[in-house]
Amino acid sequence: MANAGIAENELMLRTLFDTVPDAMVVVDRSGDIVLANPQAHHLFGYVPGGLPGLAIEALLPEAVRAAHARHRERYMSHPRVRPMGAGFELTGLRRNGDTFPVEVALSPIGQELFAASIRDISETQRVRQALQHARYHGYLAQLGRLVLESNRDESARTAVPALIAEALGVEAAAVAVGLPDGEALPIRASHGVPARLADALPEAFASDRLSERLAEFRSTGIWTLSRSPADDLPALRATLDAHGFADMAIVPLLDRLKPTGALLAFSTQPDNCDDDKSNFLRLAAHILAAAIQRSRSEEQLAHVHRLDALGQLSGGIAHDFNNMLTIISGNLQMLDAEQAGGQGAHPLIESALRAVDHGAALTRKLLGFSRQQALSPRALRPQRVLAELGEMLAHTLGERVRLSTDCAADVPAVLADPNELETALVNLALNARDAMPDGGALRITARARPTPPEGPDGLPPGSYVAFTVADTGTGMSRDVLKRAMDPFFTTKTAGKGTGLGLSMVYGFVRQSGGRVRIESMPGQGTRVELLLPTSPMPPQEEEESDAAPDAAVRRDPPRVLVVEDEPDVRRVAMGLLRALGYEPVEAASASQALARLHEDPTIRLMFSDVALGNGHTGFELVREARMMRPGLAVLLTSGYEQAAAGAAAAQRDGIQLLRKPYRQSQLAEAVTRALEGKVR
Repeated sequence: MANAGIAENELMLRTLFDTVPDAMVVVDRSGDIVLANPQAHHLFGYVPGGLPGLAIEALLPEAVRAAHARHRERYMSHPRVRPMGAGFELTGLRRNGDTFPVEVALSPIGQELFAASIRDISETQRVRQALQHARYHGYLAQLGRLVLESNRDESARTAVPALIAEALGVEAAAVAVGLPDGEALPIRASHGVPARLADALPEAFASDRLSERLAEFRSTGIWTLSRSPADDLPALRATLDAHGFADMAIVPLLDRLKPTGALLAFSTQPDNCDDDKSNFLRLAAHILAAAIQRSRSEEQLAHVHRLDALGQLSGGIAHDFNNMLTIISGNLQMLDAEQAGGQGAHPLIESALRAVDHGAALTRKLLGFSRQQALSPRALRPQRVLAELGEMLAHTLGERVRLSTDCAADVPAVLADPNELETALVNLALNARDAMPDGGALRITARARPTPPEGPDGLPPGSYVAFTVADTGTGMSRDVLKRAMDPFFTTKTAGKGTGLGLSMVYGFVRQSGGRVRIESMPGQGTRVELLLPTSPMPPQEEEESDAAPDAAVRRDPPRVLVVEDEPDVRRVAMGLLRALGYEPVEAASASQALARLHEDPTIRLMFSDVALGNGHTGFELVREARMMRPGLAVLLTSGYEQAAAGAAAAQRDGIQLLRKPYRQSQLAEAVTRALEGKVR
């Protein structure tokens, strides 16, 4: 009777074992399967009876078998009912080689056997992942709204890393955005990052050359400390360890494929960045990078708008201002000629003329940053530019400034206006001197710099020359650096500067087809790089300029038609020409000029303003005049730089252009060249 009861219980247990919905296996102390139900055979793809006799590790991927055997032996030494692999994802291996996620529950059967209940959680995991993805997408939508608000609200900017940390379930997150060259990576916003760690991270980044490593991370899109070699980024590892963090993820922020920052996530748990978290971080980095790029573009656009607005103003007044300077200069020169015997007046007149020249130079600076300054670019040897600059600055900077210049042997010719390039470099050198009141080192270099296909700062790919002016001075704060190239912005005391130096440099370089980059940090000096295009033609030796002829009485003075709508300017021009020995004939408009040419065939030269009023221009007058008189010599003048910007086209047509205000010697040289058919 007892035996019958035992048999009945065994049958019931066996029936229960075979009919439970989960796969079940029984394993002995050696790890061999001694019993498996039909669900286990079906789950792992074995024929009935195929599992008993196999080692339990046969149902696991080969990569984890050794570790599983160690865990199994530990469990069997202290068996108890519990889930297996708590906190880890477990994977099963089917006979055909497919893997799938599983949950396992363990329980001892007596002292020698152990039961494992195994459940396929593929569907559960798919649902869990779908929910996780939906959760991450919700966070990404919040992130998008935050970065849109971050330019207007500082609190929104600091909320970004808090949102990242919450989404990932980690203790801390931060955004590090560097300077345009990507060398420095200061923490711009953070959540949960201790102040001491935030201060220590930039130094660790620099020690590990993280700015260079970020470019390597582009291939995978992410770097995690726990999944990298133990000797990778040692300074960063030591810094994190000292502050209690066991893992860190870094995703580069890219601007035109160039890393300019990083999104950082910190965890006290090791290996806490799975594939879903990695994907979320990559998407979040894309959103942040786009926002940063947009913000920089808006700043650049606002800067351009400021320049354009002031440029329109300065361009509009340039013509009238230069006309006034021409009147003042001309009358002073004629007065000086009349007072030739009176030595007392001459120094006063010369002082006034120097003030006129200073006013003209100031006008050119105003027009320089607004890109309305007419340039005369030509091929220049950088070696010669730096050699001449060094000689000039050696007597200007003072004994406390240690000047050095260096031009690599392979630097090609650069295409630029020689006077404007020299002025730009001198301006930068003087700024550097002023930033080193106690002295320091100033280094000016020239290097060949090919531009990659992506073209930084919108430059087309090609060959460029980089002129760099670097000092060891006081440097600039981030706020000052942002405004450094704004017109009229200066940190100097009143009367010490106009705030147009860097603005003029910016305008000249941009107008020349290049770009300006400034790097500076307080206490670490300033480095300004001018990137200018190379010249397709080799440099030519400069022609020796003809000496301006002295005023002289001519037996047969050439008749010069002076076309100018401003009476005082016209009177000055005629007076200067008369003093030079020419016979001027006046015309107040284009129609009067054409009438004079028709009436007087002895006129050899037409000297005309570019802006003649009533919609007429000197260029149009030249075309009509040469239809009437094909061999007529022509000289144009202008104080309006937008009109003067057509000088290059005018030269191709054999027309020389003289800028207002001009000295009598400059007028004499220009008239002589025009009569001889020379154009420069």
